[in-house]
Amino acid sequence: MTTKRLAALALIAAALPGAAWAGPLNPTIVFMDAAPSMKLVMAALILASVAAIAIAVRKLMAGPNLSGGSTFLSALRLGGPLIGLLGGAYNGLAMFMGLSRGPQPFHVVAPGLAEAMLIILLGLVCGVVAVICHWAVEARIDRAVLSR
Repeated sequence: MTTKRLAALALIAAALPGAAWAGPLNPTIVFMDAAPSMKLVMAALILASVAAIAIAVRKLMAGPNLSGGSTFLSALRLGGPLIGLLGGAYNGLAMFMGLSRGPQPFHVVAPGLAEAMLIILLGLVCGVVAVICHWAVEARIDRAVLSR
């Protein structure tokens, strides 16, 4: 395949998820309509992902002077998805407690379900970012140790 063809396929693949968000709900609207506690969880997961990237970049740029930050990345590998799952479960519980008052149309339930799925997604993304950053840092540490 040519480079132009690969770029076109990558552009189409990147645009497909955006087409799914073209409706009345998108991640920004879900975040803005979320409860304050869920906004806090979402913001913490986003900030933790950014912090993981910043720590990994700092450690990779440090060269042989590696110090600090690996414990954060290691803890975030499991902690991010667990926090996302906990937030999604709490949101699901609140949703079902609301449904216990009687049947509701799906358009009433959909925003709560979208909020729960967004929290779970952010937790998984946070975990994936932490795993990749941790692998990169550990590979750098291995190279530094083995080169001595």
